[in-house]
Amino acid sequence: MSLAVAYFADEAAPAERLARALGASSRPLAVHRFPDGETMPRIDPPAGEATVIYRSLDHPNDKLVNLLLAADAARRAGAKRLFLVAPYFCYLRQDAVFAPGEPLSRDVIAPLIGARFDGVITVQAHLHRTTDLAHTLGAAADNLWAVEPLAAALPSYAQPPLIVGPDAESTPWAAAWAKRLEGEAVSLTKVREADRKVAITAPNVRFKGRPVVIIDDIASSGETLEQAAELARRGGAASIDVAVVHALMSESATDRLERAGVRRIISTDSVRHSTNAAQLAPLLAGAIRQMIEGR
Repeated sequence: MSLAVAYFADEAAPAERLARALGASSRPLAVHRFPDGETMPRIDPPAGEATVIYRSLDHPNDKLVNLLLAADAARRAGAKRLFLVAPYFCYLRQDAVFAPGEPLSRDVIAPLIGARFDGVITVQAHLHRTTDLAHTLGAAADNLWAVEPLAAALPSYAQPPLIVGPDAESTPWAAAWAKRLEGEAVSLTKVREADRKVAITAPNVRFKGRPVVIIDDIASSGETLEQAAELARRGGAASIDVAVVHALMSESATDRLERAGVRRIISTDSVRHSTNAAQLAPLLAGAIRQMIEGR
């Protein structure tokens, strides 16, 4: 079965890395823009019998329509099986109606995407009350953890590091990190007061003299990481490194983290950012092969 990776121009680099990891051909998607703002993506036929569309869904409102149209184009160009690799998956944070008049965004967007694909692969989706991503999408799904590529991008430590998760929900991931780096895991207490305002506390955490690695799945405002770094700095940490999967934060947020005492910030290449240090292509390629083979 022929395999092709199709991608949009702004994500050529990670998509080409994925194609090489898979030993697949690659197909850039051309996008025509009409005068009224409508767009029309096009893939050169024939598409691979199995086609992977690579599209990370940060800034999703700018990407979703072209993604859905590209899926239709790939099917019409001969793709018998169609898969989406979206290292960052959008609109999952609103997985409940928290106040009258709000939408349940997860149940609008996820099925809309899932209906177009035979399978979806993502990395550390922002899941809290959602336990079954495949059920939400209505398609096969694989939600990967990025511990190994991120941990491999960190330096070696003279003593076992303290792995700090920003909240109780990070506890399983922090434990996986601690196992990988042979360190200790702790989880902080976080109360979100607004989109850009959180309160972080670290009851009974001993930072003094220890290398600290603060981990998070998503960094957007950077407020959570900044407060955690401040706690570690004030607690006398020997060094502070930050590892995030999806670096959605601005460069000003990165600067704030450095001022808070962070020595090194690393992220995966799930979205383009100056802190990208861990490439996801090998992890994604393994998951694609398993999904195609039905394992």
